[in-house]
Amino acid sequence: MTPAVMTAKIADGQGFIAALDQSGGSTPKALKGYGIEESAWSTEEEMFGLIHDMRARIITSPVFTGDKVIGAILFERTMDGEAGGKPVPQALHERGVVPFLKIDKGLEAEENGVQLMKAMPGLDALLERAAKLGIFGTKERSVINLANREGIAQVVAQQFDIAQQVLSHGLVPIIEPEVNIKSPERAEADSILLEELTKALDAMTGEAQVMLKLSLPATRDLFRQLVDHPRVLRVVALSGGYARPEACEELAQNHGVIASFSRALLNDLRHEMSDDEFNASLGAAIDEIWSASAKKAAASAAA
Repeated sequence: MTPAVMTAKIADGQGFIAALDQSGGSTPKALKGYGIEESAWSTEEEMFGLIHDMRARIITSPVFTGDKVIGAILFERTMDGEAGGKPVPQALHERGVVPFLKIDKGLEAEENGVQLMKAMPGLDALLERAAKLGIFGTKERSVINLANREGIAQVVAQQFDIAQQVLSHGLVPIIEPEVNIKSPERAEADSILLEELTKALDAMTGEAQVMLKLSLPATRDLFRQLVDHPRVLRVVALSGGYARPEACEELAQNHGVIASFSRALLNDLRHEMSDDEFNASLGAAIDEIWSASAKKAAASAAA
């Protein structure tokens, strides 16, 4: 797919983005959910090999295509690996799935009610390599735990600084300032985040666009103005700890927002499943998430 084709698919495609980007810290939990206990590996390399096998099985499944999955976010090791005997970005391109890369290196300790991103040494070199491999964009995550305006402003400022660096390499950044859905100040944090994001988007120069990956808001359709903002290519939602039925129900109430789920997509998959069982389970999850994303999005566009 050319950059223009990928841009059009992400902007207008009626589907969702799969998050296949669990990193080192979250990999053991992801593997346990897949039915593989920590006793199954003795080294980090073995652990990453097991999670890559899971991701390759997903990517090569006949139900994982661009008809309903318009994009996939990859961990760096996944980007560098193979699926079905082909480099992962190439395998995704051939399926009509737009590849993204997780670039953040984890979170700092909480301060001012938020967790900023850790430093990203070597980011320019990583972005250059990703572009050559056919990666379309990036994803970078911060966390907001409390409705602290100073902290939320810091999160947004850092996210947009990194976004400009990503844009300079011809890639599209997914800005992810996740609001903790268990926060006692969730609704207020959502509102402050909306204000800070709008200010940052309004201040952008040129014609570049970014994407936003946001927690499903406490107030229905709170982020509608971000969906319609000329600087936003697409708004996607993380499941944030919701089980799939709850995540899809919440998502369906937010017009113009599509899913970018991880746990809610993968939760029913087990490594011991036969291929038929695996594909049926993955297909059912894809259909449910696609329906909450695309059917609602299509109805919104027609309204």
